[in-house]
Amino acid sequence: MSNESETLKDNLVTHHKGTHAKISFVEGKSVAVVEATSTYIPIEEFKKIFSEIGKLVDSKKITKLIFDKRKLTVFHQPSMEWYFTEWKEQMWHKGLKTHRKILPDNKVFQQSVKIGREKIKEEHPKLKFNEMDIQYKNTVQDAIDN
Repeated sequence: MSNESETLKDNLVTHHKGTHAKISFVEGKSVAVVEATSTYIPIEEFKKIFSEIGKLVDSKKITKLIFDKRKLTVFHQPSMEWYFTEWKEQMWHKGLKTHRKILPDNKVFQQSVKIGREKIKEEHPKLKFNEMDIQYKNTVQDAIDN
């Protein structure tokens, strides 16, 4: 993954490689991983990436998604709003209810995510993302295991 020293006990199989992110799935498990490979993902590319993940959710019956954001340096609220209010809503109905996030070691980015998520939750209290198991982890392996 983005941290080259991270050793995984699970085998990741690349599903799709774009200009801003890589999508993989964990062999033998219903887990997918999206890894940001650039410092920023434009919203149209972001939507394409998650559309591709939706296809993987269908074909591999994915129930857990790990979003490795460690390479990101720019937080984009409109992308986050679409992700929470539209994409996660659709994925809930397909069985994807567990989400793990790995944030960059950047306090401003982390605080932006927290504020953005609280704003979305306040504005959309009845959406399914409020019922999802969303946790923050430090490594991909920890996110796979927990």
